[in-house]
Amino acid sequence: MKLSTLKTSGHWPTLLTSFLYFDVSFMVWTILGALGAQIGTTLGLPPQQKGLMVAVPYLSGAFIRILLGMLVDRIGAKNTGIIAQLIVIAGMTTAWLTGLHQFSHTLMLGVVLGVAGASFAVALPQAGRWYPPHMQGLVLGLAGAGNVGVVIDAIMAPRLAVIYGWNAVFGLALIPLVLVLACYIIFSKEAQVQVKKKRLVDYAHLLKEKDAHWFCFFYTISFGGFSGLAASLIIYFTSEFHLAPVEAGTWAAMCTLVGALGRPVGGALADRLGGIRALHVFFLAAALALVLAAFAGTLPLCALGFFLASCAFGMANGSVFQLLPQRFAKDIGVMTGLVGCGGGLGGFMLASSLGYSKGLTGSYLAGLLAFATLCVLALIGLNLVKIRWRTTWGALSEARI
Repeated sequence: MKLSTLKTSGHWPTLLTSFLYFDVSFMVWTILGALGAQIGTTLGLPPQQKGLMVAVPYLSGAFIRILLGMLVDRIGAKNTGIIAQLIVIAGMTTAWLTGLHQFSHTLMLGVVLGVAGASFAVALPQAGRWYPPHMQGLVLGLAGAGNVGVVIDAIMAPRLAVIYGWNAVFGLALIPLVLVLACYIIFSKEAQVQVKKKRLVDYAHLLKEKDAHWFCFFYTISFGGFSGLAASLIIYFTSEFHLAPVEAGTWAAMCTLVGALGRPVGGALADRLGGIRALHVFFLAAALALVLAAFAGTLPLCALGFFLASCAFGMANGSVFQLLPQRFAKDIGVMTGLVGCGGGLGGFMLASSLGYSKGLTGSYLAGLLAFATLCVLALIGLNLVKIRWRTTWGALSEARI
């Protein structure tokens, strides 16, 4: 399929503004991770509190994502997106004008930033509902590519903080937030389609399916690994290798960019190899890469480990979503909310465990090895379900399982 077909199908201004909305939202969602080293130094935070500070937006976003998903079905994706963005802008404005003077202030901002992280539940359905089924992979991949916002964060936020102070970065971030919101209001449109409204009981009903738990677990590892590393790497590099925040941000951006861009690649490889086989490769690679990073004694070798881990996690994200529609085609909206919640919890787990590992043991080793162990458990899980999946719903699917 050619990208030019997007001009004649659906509504490309909505696709573009959905991408921009997700991009700036993801950028803001991870801003505490990008500024974590500088905020931690100013406030005198120990490693445990640094880890919790950068992890709370993921925990908040995990549950708000379900709430926004339900709201999208009731008042529309555009109205939900506008409300969510106004909440984020209000939180960032308050942080800019009043400042973050103690640890509790960072946690309160983190809760509000979870609304930005939940933008996944707004941008993807708004874009996807404009396009036919055979274009969903391309459209959702383009809209979901907004997770490159984390790379913008890692490069720009530490540099702006050096020039203007880290508190001023919250105010500077309002510029793209307001501009994108204006474009979103003007150019995006609501698709005129009938949507079945999701209810909390729908989520509870699907949780009775054991396959739903497996998908949540796999995405907890894949997206949790990518997002947890994205939130933690600047703090990690400044702590372990005594880099300045700007230099640490450059290294972190190089590591996370490949993960951000790896999602559609992973989906394409899953189409070719089969989702289960692809996930085997990605989870094994991620586990080995985390072990490499944990025991690396030099910056280049450590960065290589994180680069490979981020790449594997990013591609695993695409592979999970290659399998998900095959199993839950009729409940894909609800399942997207459930696995998205799991992914947010995974990011919280990794980022917070790294902080507690450093604070309690003086090293990040335990936190990294613990998450590598979860990758191994995911491999075991895949082996437990692969025969059943391939001989039941997988046998009826037109895609490779």
